[in-house]
Amino acid sequence: MTRERFLELAEAHGGSTARWPAAEREAAAALMAAAPDFAREALADADRLDAVLDAWAPLSVPHGMREAVIAAAPTARSRWNLRTWLLGAGVGAGLAGACAAGLVAGVALSANLSSATDAPEALSAAMIGYDDLPETSEGA
Repeated sequence: MTRERFLELAEAHGGSTARWPAAEREAAAALMAAAPDFAREALADADRLDAVLDAWAPLSVPHGMREAVIAAAPTARSRWNLRTWLLGAGVGAGLAGACAAGLVAGVALSANLSSATDAPEALSAAMIGYDDLPETSEGA
């Protein structure tokens, strides 16, 4: 085990080698025997950090204060505001415009088609390529 790896394990798992991964303990023990001063210093640093972390405790807040903070918090605003309304109106106007354009195009195309069907040549030109359509009776 290298000294760098020993320091990594001490920082990650603390000053007690009993908390280190089992696969690393034997190599750590060999390094502690080979370089006792280095190992003692590294483990002492990790022990100081462990003591600080163990001493830390979250602050407790009295129940009344918690309730007062929650009561003083602003309420959620409605999701509907002018911007939301304008966005919805814009989408609706766009859809209405598209429908109107489709209606105008359909009326214009049907007017052109009905005037073109008066001429037999135009009708036969329109029917080219539609050989698979069923025959229609003239009197119907």
